[in-house]
Amino acid sequence: MRLRPTLATLPSYVPGRTVPGAVKLASNETPYPPLPHVVARITEAASEINRYPDNSAAELTAVLAAKYAVGVEHVRVGCGSVSLCTQLVQALADADEQVMYAWRSFEAYPIISAVSGASSIQVPLREQVHDLDAMAEQVTGKTKLIFVCNPNNPTGTAVTRDALMRFLRAVPDDVVVALDEAYREFVTDPDVPDGMSLLPESGNLIVLRTFSKAYGLAGLRVGYAVAADPALTAALRQTQVPFAVTTVAQAAALASLEPRAERELLARVADIVRERDRVQATLLGLGYEVPASQANFVWLPLGAATTDWAAGCAERGVIVRAFAGAGARVTIGSAEENDRFLAAAAELR
Repeated sequence: MRLRPTLATLPSYVPGRTVPGAVKLASNETPYPPLPHVVARITEAASEINRYPDNSAAELTAVLAAKYAVGVEHVRVGCGSVSLCTQLVQALADADEQVMYAWRSFEAYPIISAVSGASSIQVPLREQVHDLDAMAEQVTGKTKLIFVCNPNNPTGTAVTRDALMRFLRAVPDDVVVALDEAYREFVTDPDVPDGMSLLPESGNLIVLRTFSKAYGLAGLRVGYAVAADPALTAALRQTQVPFAVTTVAQAAALASLEPRAERELLARVADIVRERDRVQATLLGLGYEVPASQANFVWLPLGAATTDWAAGCAERGVIVRAFAGAGARVTIGSAEENDRFLAAAAELR
């Protein structure tokens, strides 16, 4: 058996660890379970799993299109936003072409680019934030897709409207910009734009969102894309694995989008944001460097000390996400979980 040589050098995606008895703050999950009426819809939908799901997720697509006041042809539902990222690379980049993204950013970007055979162009962050000017300067005739993770995972930092608009104007029209907004619901800075508002003036823009974070459906894998050009969502349809979004996932997403549910979910988001700001302020008070976060996690750029510091957290019953040599990402949990983390951080400081 002969496997592709690329597999020998392929980086592995490292999920957050779960350790019995420890607080898990490593995977950017919400600390809250799904709303009761969402669970009821999941239970109801489970009785239909002997049938294939709606391959086009037509009802969910229509609800999302109405939510953002776009035609259904501009929306595509997928098996989590990471699957949509993969489909974009497959649709846009051949083996001798380039996918660009900031680094450090979402660790799936280099993996899905390598699997598709495309070259990765990694542009270093500047002061923990996307250096969009440097990214625009590195676009070549081979660049086909640029990921901008806003807020950025794992740093939590976000680019402003002016910087993003300047970047979109600088990128050639035939290069697709994927604005990955998995954490959009946690943004409180008014200078950070809602990507959906940029679609009318940016024909090469596609915005990615997910139900995994703020909506608490990480285990069901459902996300969506809204594109300025419907040719992009058509390409996502062509590259999607058939029946990728289950009946249960579609039902849960629809239930979560109902007005009453969204109000309750956004109240939960507000609680997480308050905890995020408290955790960040406490860490700063302890003397840690913590860039301003617009996500549901904070980033500690600990450099060479990262691995030992994360191990120290684990010894104290708190699991964080360590990026060796760079920093640690700590998800915002419940107040009690956050207190346990802050106590560990104080001891380790």
